[in-house]
Amino acid sequence: MTPYAELDSPRVEVSPGGEATTTLAVRNNTDIVEAYEFEVVGECAAWVTVEPARLPLYPGAQGTVTLVLRPPLSASVRAGEVPLAVRVVPVEQPAMVAVPETTVVIAPFYRYRASLSPQRRRAWRSGRFQVNLHNQGNTPVAMPLAATDPAEDLRFSFDEESPELEPGERAELRLRARTSGLLWFGKPVGRPFRATAAVEAEAADDQLPEELDGELVQLPLLPRWLLALLALLLALILFWLTLGRPTVVTAAREAAEEKTIELAKEGKLLAPPPPEQPKPEVPPGQTPGEQPGETPGGQPPGGQRGSGQQVSQTIEVRTSSGRTDNGVSERVPEGKMFYVTDLVMANYQGDEGLLTIELGDRTITTIALETFRNQDLHWVTPLEVTSEEVVTVTVRCTRPGTPPSGRQADRCVELVNVSGVLRDAPR
Repeated sequence: MTPYAELDSPRVEVSPGGEATTTLAVRNNTDIVEAYEFEVVGECAAWVTVEPARLPLYPGAQGTVTLVLRPPLSASVRAGEVPLAVRVVPVEQPAMVAVPETTVVIAPFYRYRASLSPQRRRAWRSGRFQVNLHNQGNTPVAMPLAATDPAEDLRFSFDEESPELEPGERAELRLRARTSGLLWFGKPVGRPFRATAAVEAEAADDQLPEELDGELVQLPLLPRWLLALLALLLALILFWLTLGRPTVVTAAREAAEEKTIELAKEGKLLAPPPPEQPKPEVPPGQTPGEQPGETPGGQPPGGQRGSGQQVSQTIEVRTSSGRTDNGVSERVPEGKMFYVTDLVMANYQGDEGLLTIELGDRTITTIALETFRNQDLHWVTPLEVTSEEVVTVTVRCTRPGTPPSGRQADRCVELVNVSGVLRDAPR
């Protein structure tokens, strides 16, 4: 026959870090002297003890033991209802086990910690900080975040303004502080601010919100040492133009005259050098010794470099990320030939991808965008483009870059300037 065992309360309420008790009544229903031992089972076993641990009883006698509940103040003991069971094991007849049960109600408690790293960030306009949150309580909570600065010079943004954390959970959220304008020159300016974290729960009013102090140190675009260096360079240039260069020219002329006099005395100078003849004026676009209407070599205009009309075109290509687009130049007029001498490529955003330039069906160059911001190509022998061909610029955009505004662009933007001479096509 199993022993009679019953807990005196169907529910036991206890707070983490506190203590609660309940009693267990045991009666010996056998005809022998029996001793009973107790074993707590379930989630509460780690922090529930039975006093005394052994209870001897005569046949028909009844006794009581006390269950002491001491849950730790830890996030591992979650708030809510937890079942509690005690195995009552007779020493002489261990097969006759009784298992009375009750319910333990664990009260919630709130405790949280927050920190900011780094506490100081140096930047030209915007700085990124990290808010570290830790829910040390035993119940889920929502922790709203906010940030303010006394001077109201900063704008703030969080990855998530009210994160929800489970008991014991940690979270790392990014805080971005951005100034309203740039600081062009002068000393760095410190802009302090304060971020706060709290818990949305009425029972958590006894814990003050966590206040996190930080500072964004705004750096000038032109530091003081750079301004001083520019002033020094300007002073050196003015000194050279006004005093240094005339002195050097005069010294060189005097040295040449002394050397001439010395050679004349030694008889090594047979005759004075002929006077310098004035150079004939050369019309624009004509080389010395060239007759009007002729190119070098005596050939008529249209087939050689040195005559014709200077032409420059800029091709702009805008491409979304992951796409390939192209742009073309204007067609060469009928009966004309375009001689390309210069290509200037601009990647002012710092885009990533591939740029290809073609003249008709000829590929001139293929270059990775991330390897340059400005690039120029020049040819001694010009590239010929007929009236049936165009200059094609193809851009494959892998990742748009960041322009001087500081915000990443939504598409790649490349500029290619094509310069050269437009002449009559050779007959």
